[in-house]
Amino acid sequence: MTSYTNDPLDFLDKNAAGTNSNQADLIQALLYEIIRVKELIKYYEAIPNGAGQLGASILTELVSEAYNSLVNYDTELMRKYYDLLQHCD
Repeated sequence: MTSYTNDPLDFLDKNAAGTNSNQADLIQALLYEIIRVKELIKYYEAIPNGAGQLGASILTELVSEAYNSLVNYDTELMRKYYDLLQHCD
C-alpha cells in the first residue's frame, strides 16, 4: 500500500471517519427534532375553535421540508432545518 503524504489538491479525505460520525449525529438529532415537532403539531391541532390551525400548518410544512432534506441527504439543508426545528415551541 502506498502512503501519500503530499496531497496538494486534497483528494484524500483524512477525516472521513469523523465526518461520517458528525453526519450521523446530525441525522439523528434532526430526526429527534422532527419527532418532537410532530408532537407539537398534535398539540396545536387540539386547540379549540381552530385557533392553532395556522401554527400547525406552518410546522407541518417545516417538518415536511426537514424530512425532504434527509431524503435528499442535503447536509446544508439538514443543518438549517435542525436549527429551525429547535426553536419551535
